[in-house]
Amino acid sequence: MTSTRSGPVRSETARLAILQATARLFGEQGYDAMTIAGIAAEAGVGKQTIYRWWRSKADLVAECLVEGMLLPESVTAPDTGDLRRDLTDWVLVVFRTIGRPEGEGILRSLVSASIESADIGLRVRQSLTGEESMVGRLRAATGTGANLYPGAPLDEIAEALVGSVVLRVLSRTPPDRAEAGRMVDAVIGPPTPA
Repeated sequence: MTSTRSGPVRSETARLAILQATARLFGEQGYDAMTIAGIAAEAGVGKQTIYRWWRSKADLVAECLVEGMLLPESVTAPDTGDLRRDLTDWVLVVFRTIGRPEGEGILRSLVSASIESADIGLRVRQSLTGEESMVGRLRAATGTGANLYPGAPLDEIAEALVGSVVLRVLSRTPPDRAEAGRMVDAVIGPPTPA
């Protein structure tokens, strides 16, 4: 849960304006260049309103992550019933998303914000690998012939796939479809013969 200061009850309109301004400026300027003063101006509120409810811009970014305002929907693995194809498509979509100028800025900013705030780092991890994303997708495929057996270490499998994607993103070496498929095979195992 995001740490907030006590004080007057939040106006939901002001809260949403602040979070939307934070998400917009985060994407445009990046974490390091974004300021509370800029967020306040963009949201049409005073800085004191922001500081009354959040301690820092890291807390704002964390709440934006929780609200689903920073990471695009495309970072959630689809569920077509074919886990291997879904994960391969997901790897390729992540690279297309990060390959855009705003996507690369979001990645750099998330890394920077995660370094400043362990809470943001945990929330990024949860957004990418948690029950609502990768682990949930893997759980749905358990026992369906996708090399995922009951009791498989789903958290670790999700982290291994996301970790391999992050390493490729940081090195700016996007995979083609065959390489993305091999990345998935390395994590969940090769297809079993029919």
